[in-house]
Amino acid sequence: MLLLICLFKVPALLRRRRDPLLSSVVLLLLDGGLVFFFTAPDSISAINRATGISNFAAPVAYSALAVFGGANLLLLVNWRPSPPEQRRRASRICVTTYSLVVVLIIGFCWLGDAPVEQVTLFDWYYADTPWIREMILTYLVAQGVATMTTFVLCWRWSKQVDGFLRAGLRILAPGYLLHVCYDVIKLVAIYGRWTGKQWDFLIDQVAPQTAAPSAALVVIGFTLPLAGPRTAQTVQALGQLRDLGPLWRELKAVPTPGAIRTSLPWWSSPAVRLTRRRTSIFDALLTLSPAYDSTVRDKAYQAALERGADAPTAEAAADATMIVAARMQQQSGSSGSETPDTEPWRPRDLVPLSRALTSPFISQPVLGQHHGAPAESHHHD
Repeated sequence: MLLLICLFKVPALLRRRRDPLLSSVVLLLLDGGLVFFFTAPDSISAINRATGISNFAAPVAYSALAVFGGANLLLLVNWRPSPPEQRRRASRICVTTYSLVVVLIIGFCWLGDAPVEQVTLFDWYYADTPWIREMILTYLVAQGVATMTTFVLCWRWSKQVDGFLRAGLRILAPGYLLHVCYDVIKLVAIYGRWTGKQWDFLIDQVAPQTAAPSAALVVIGFTLPLAGPRTAQTVQALGQLRDLGPLWRELKAVPTPGAIRTSLPWWSSPAVRLTRRRTSIFDALLTLSPAYDSTVRDKAYQAALERGADAPTAEAAADATMIVAARMQQQSGSSGSETPDTEPWRPRDLVPLSRALTSPFISQPVLGQHHGAPAESHHHD
């Protein structure tokens, strides 16, 4: 999944090659996917068999893990607001340092000798083997320093922001701290090997238990600041679509010359549907404007106040009553009020107006008096 998301990001990267933040995101996605692949036991065995070298997968996996630590730090450096020159300098230091770490891992592996294949206990088994020991320590320390630094930066930055960004950073911080624990647990097992302790279970049983939740927290932490605002906007749009339902159903039969009649495709977002619904409502209200009668609105306003409504609620109910009266008049083909309003009326907010249509304060008696029809003749959803 990480590699698939990375693939979708490639076209944007080709268009914006000089965008350091986007480059950091693509690097993290690409290397994160490779880490999951190269560190899987089945992949380790397959790589060793394919190359004919007993532990060829070890420096590959360690290089990917070291780059992953550096990529996380690089992303945070470019994500966090800072002066451009300071950001570029920190990025150069990060890239140079972790490129050197990869070179050291490969060099130590070439100098050392690891003839016995170890799929899950490589760190512990070769912890006291010359040069291989240095390779293991290099990757663990480099990764630990990167994740610890990222943890500190996330926690400090989270105190300066709020909203979804703060929540994401507060999730990222323990995620990186768990990854530091992963490195520390492995270092403890290696120390045990040096002192004659059989702590190999820390490598293949305890350490993975911290890596799994760490990966989940890091993914959630990076996703929340991006997806959170969009999700909130979608929820808000869905809520407004629901709230505008009564008004839209009241006015959807009003003929609006020049209005868009094509239906939206099923995949249209709630925000697009909300825009279309608001546009349709305003078109219908504009079409009905010649039939608006301020007398109807004034009577409905007084009736709502007499029934216990506060001023804003009574105003919304009065406006809704006037609109319903105009719609009924337009539907019946009546010529309209003898004293039509000279100034076009436009509602300030559609949501209270829509809610008023289903409230007990809409004035059915006024409607009946205005049209000479019984109040029960008009029904709302």
